[in-house]
Amino acid sequence: MSKGLIHVIDDEPIIQDVLNQLLTSEGYDVELSLSGEEALRKVEAQPFDLTLLDLLLPGMDGIAVLRGIRKIQPQAEIIIITAYASVESAIEAMKIGAFDYVQKPFKHEKLLLTIARALEHKNLQEENIRLRGELKRKFSFGNIIGRSKVMENVFELIKAAAPTRSTILVQGESGTGKELVARAVHQNSNRASFPFVVVNSGSLPPDLLESHLFGHVKGAFTGAVSEKLGLFEAADKGTIFFDEISSVSMETQAKLLRVMQDREFMRLGGTKTIRVDVRIIAATNTELEDLIRQKAFRKDLFYRLNVIKIELPPLRERKEDIPLLVKHFLDVYTKENGKDIETVSEDVLDILDRHSWPGNVRELENLIERAVVFAKSKIITRENLPGPLLSAEMKDDGETAGGQEALNLRDQTLSFQKRLIETTLRKARGVQKNAASILGVKPTTLNEMIKRLRIDASDF
Repeated sequence: MSKGLIHVIDDEPIIQDVLNQLLTSEGYDVELSLSGEEALRKVEAQPFDLTLLDLLLPGMDGIAVLRGIRKIQPQAEIIIITAYASVESAIEAMKIGAFDYVQKPFKHEKLLLTIARALEHKNLQEENIRLRGELKRKFSFGNIIGRSKVMENVFELIKAAAPTRSTILVQGESGTGKELVARAVHQNSNRASFPFVVVNSGSLPPDLLESHLFGHVKGAFTGAVSEKLGLFEAADKGTIFFDEISSVSMETQAKLLRVMQDREFMRLGGTKTIRVDVRIIAATNTELEDLIRQKAFRKDLFYRLNVIKIELPPLRERKEDIPLLVKHFLDVYTKENGKDIETVSEDVLDILDRHSWPGNVRELENLIERAVVFAKSKIITRENLPGPLLSAEMKDDGETAGGQEALNLRDQTLSFQKRLIETTLRKARGVQKNAASILGVKPTTLNEMIKRLRIDASDF
């Protein structure tokens, strides 16, 4: 079995013969090219596991060939072969993306070792991409993140409902991600190439909402100086999402019901019937059945909406998803803010786990964004959390364990941690890596604890 396909690009036949014999004897398949132009044609035709590239080529030089290969195959592993006088060019090539370089005349053992390292790097990259893809497939749907059982059920409902024409009702508290569910349904349906239109039902008065939904003709009311296209027409062949459908007036509910039944409507002030093909997804953070009993919501509209119901759990009921959500928001906001933050400390995760999350996932997202902005190290610590969250945590701790006694217990615990770390640092003669090994924690974790407990590491 071949160990991989290696592309040798060198204009010297003797070098080609030497490399061909060496590599084939080691179990590699080899493709030979004498020029950069010939090499790029072959790269366009098939991917290679590794490329050995001579910088001094006739016509197109090695740097140009390197750029061309990276453009066709961005993840290509390339080893530069160069003479001593061209080492600076080899270093330039590595800045562009070459894995390493070897100098002529090269030792066979060194070249084979460099090739093995490059292929190992390639395999690690591919495995990382595969794992990220697996993580995305397993724990997310669109931008909805979760590994808990309740979220797995939500993903299954989205997958089952998306290809159909059925109306969907998404129910959940504010901040749970109802619009994300609607977008995931749309993007995984055969309507994905058509518009996804959001209606903020609660932000407009009834008459203005109807004008937005159905449009109006010129002169329909004071200020209607021209004809206006409605959101239903704008969403034709696509999806229209009603955020907080419960806030729609009873009069508008009746007109909405007609559109759902007959797939047609008239613009305000108009006489022409307009037909549309629109899928409706509605969301609510209240129990519509309660509104029906209060005569604040139409029963017939509820039955039209409630064909497929997707219930989103509050974050407090799926706290096992918090670490995954934290990782996701860290990735988003470190990139957005140009920061280099790797993780959050264990005590931060503990605080997040104990919080009740009245604002749900949106509250967590805002908290992580804020922490990223204010973080001064690669680890987010409790000092980066907002004061109200820490105050609530201390209050909860006090109430749980009996008021002042709990605060004393906390102080005693922190004091013990500080003494233990100081004793261990003395034993390790101030070498934090050795101290971390003794304590059984990561060096980064120990460093974060030293900062949090205000230990002066220079004393040891």
